[in-house]
Amino acid sequence: MSDEQALLAVEREIALLFRRGRAKVADLSRQVHPELEGMAYSMLGFVEQAGRVRLTDIGAHFSVGKATVSRQIKTLEEIGLVAREADPLDRRAALVSLTEDGATRYLRVRNSRTARFRRLMATWPQDDVARFADLLERFNDLTDDLTDDVAEEPAGNGADEAVGR
Repeated sequence: MSDEQALLAVEREIALLFRRGRAKVADLSRQVHPELEGMAYSMLGFVEQAGRVRLTDIGAHFSVGKATVSRQIKTLEEIGLVAREADPLDRRAALVSLTEDGATRYLRVRNSRTARFRRLMATWPQDDVARFADLLERFNDLTDDLTDDVAEEPAGNGADEAVGR
């Protein structure tokens, strides 16, 4: 396989992984609650991991704006999966955490997903799993750097020269 063919194969497989991932997240979100969107499921996971978290931190983590976070969190609040409270360090800010029902529903779905993933990965030798984890981490680190580069580029003519290209 040539370098170009290998690059195209990686791009094709990553695109397939993303498409399947979006579809799976949509399915998982509906398992938590029929009114939930995929982004809200992902936000539930972040809140579960973080404990109590500011809305601005949720937006920063997902690289989405305040309006998107507010809309998703409002839906999660309305269906009783998260609770919002004033931040004791900054009364202008809000902290979000999972409710007991939110934690129960999210963890049930996450644990089922994790068990399925374990079964799939058990078909691979442990060395392959470890190597795959290392390669994915390297790839994700690389894509973080690319996202940072794009975010730092000034708009308009001369952007390439401004970042040394």
